[in-house]
Amino acid sequence: MCVVSPAGEALSSACVVLGVVAAPGRPVQMAQRALADGLQSVLEQRLPGAKWRIEVEQDRLVAAPASDADIVAAARRMLLRRGWDVVVCLTDLPLHTRARRPVLAHASPMHQVAVVCVPALGARRGDRARHLMAQLVEQLLGVDPNLPRSGAGSAPDVSQRVRELGTDVGEQPYAFTARVLTGNIRLLLGMVRANQPWRLTLRLSRALAAAAAAGVFALVTSDIWRLADTFGAVRLAGATVGSLTAVVATLIIGAELWERAPQRRNREQVALFNIATTATVVIGVATFYAVLLVLAGVAAACLVVPRGFSDAVGHPVHVSDYAELAWLTCSLATLGGALGAGLETDDVVRDAAYAQQNSTATGDTDLQ
Repeated sequence: MCVVSPAGEALSSACVVLGVVAAPGRPVQMAQRALADGLQSVLEQRLPGAKWRIEVEQDRLVAAPASDADIVAAARRMLLRRGWDVVVCLTDLPLHTRARRPVLAHASPMHQVAVVCVPALGARRGDRARHLMAQLVEQLLGVDPNLPRSGAGSAPDVSQRVRELGTDVGEQPYAFTARVLTGNIRLLLGMVRANQPWRLTLRLSRALAAAAAAGVFALVTSDIWRLADTFGAVRLAGATVGSLTAVVATLIIGAELWERAPQRRNREQVALFNIATTATVVIGVATFYAVLLVLAGVAAACLVVPRGFSDAVGHPVHVSDYAELAWLTCSLATLGGALGAGLETDDVVRDAAYAQQNSTATGDTDLQ
């Protein structure tokens, strides 16, 4: 049976399951109060496109002392175990940013997990707690609640994301990943955009240092000049593909960023996570490569003297020769970045790969 929206469009029987995990005491009381005050109606109004079902679970998830990452990981495991689509965790443990500043809530769109620090709510009750939980669910779907619902992020776009989240692509064994990708394209785009992939490598200090060292070495080595002159476009393109693949594989495999489905019913949820993770890392590494290419071109023009360059390659040099040198230098620097990425701890790589949205105690949103 189809449900017809106020605009007249037929909606499928898609259903999004929100799991609310609350610690005993005040957190579970707040969860029950938000449910009684109409949290489901608020979600269906602000995030149309599917029916919403809310399941409340009393569980502390982790014992103190525990980090924010521990809470998110435990909530993610429960999400997969219970078959939920998104989860909001109400905890009585303190939450902090990476700079150790206290915050009211975390939202991790990649993990589809939001965590609320109940003590930071102070005396807030009812509508404010309900509004905060609805806002966090919007952030998990990659929707900016501060933007007007027109143009990008408009109601039809939001409805499509919700519908994708609440619709099962089916269990056909053939081309399952392709079906997940095409059936959840707007949801995936929202997750990746909220994850800020262009900032990924900026958070990896060892990778940046190794890339800089490799780039400087390449620019001052005459053997590299001769290789750049003789490689040709095909080999240079192959070096690009190889260096990018090395960094992507190092980050994903080395830090174990991919998930495995604990049950068959979790396949779509896990596939969404893995596709979004791969897209985040690929976009981040490609952005890193593009920036390195520009810097290598500027450095080659400033540091490599034309006469010395010409003597090394055995013919007069032109702009194309400098471009080839910058291209090879960039690929070698990226390989150096792969080595540096391998030295990063798993926690550092995960923090870099999965951007987190933090809400301050005053209710403002700070993107980290």
